[in-house]
Amino acid sequence: MKKAVNVLTITGFMLFGAIQPTFAQEAEKAQTFHQILKQRFIEGGPVFMGIVLVALILGLAIAIERIIYLNMATTNTKKLVGKVDDALSSGGIEAAKEVCRNTKGPVASIFYQGLERADEGLEAAEKSVVSYGGVQMGLLEKNISWLSLFIALAPMLGFMGTVIGMIGAFDSIAVANDISPAVVAGDIKVALLTTVFGLVVAIILQIFYNYIVSKVDNIVNNMENASISLIDLLAKYKK
Repeated sequence: MKKAVNVLTITGFMLFGAIQPTFAQEAEKAQTFHQILKQRFIEGGPVFMGIVLVALILGLAIAIERIIYLNMATTNTKKLVGKVDDALSSGGIEAAKEVCRNTKGPVASIFYQGLERADEGLEAAEKSVVSYGGVQMGLLEKNISWLSLFIALAPMLGFMGTVIGMIGAFDSIAVANDISPAVVAGDIKVALLTTVFGLVVAIILQIFYNYIVSKVDNIVNNMENASISLIDLLAKYKK
């Protein structure tokens, strides 16, 4: 009889042990992603997690501003070249300049600067196009270096939090004179959370950075091709 009771008791404990994680898993699933993220952020500590969050906010602000600017700077260069060609044929330099004034984007601005110097010869127009193209390229690449800084800074801050968390873990071991997991679990958890959040921020910003760089390269290539087309149009017009 005692054996039967013992078996039932052991079986009950086993079932309770199996059911308890299930309840914990269900409770964790019931939490929203926002709640879990907020909880992990608080557990990671306000100092380094706050700095990582600031890096994410500033990086996203720069990325969004650059994406909006680059999308507005994108121009249909073939259409613009065709309009300038028609204007040169029908109304001369002034008509072509008017087309450029009414067109947004860096390509139209470069065209306008080249047409301004067209009366001084093709060489002067080409130098003006090259010089102003460098100015426009600088405007396209504005603040991108800050975005790359935040990409590098976020994981470094996370790793610094990791090192500080490990130092705290060893301090806890020294104070308790014990190396049991319960002593160091909290500090190690903080260390790992700061690393995770730093890497996540860097990954997010890296995706935006690569998109922005590819967008800038595309616009610059269009600018260079359009500039060559403008010089060819001016040479044809001079003849």
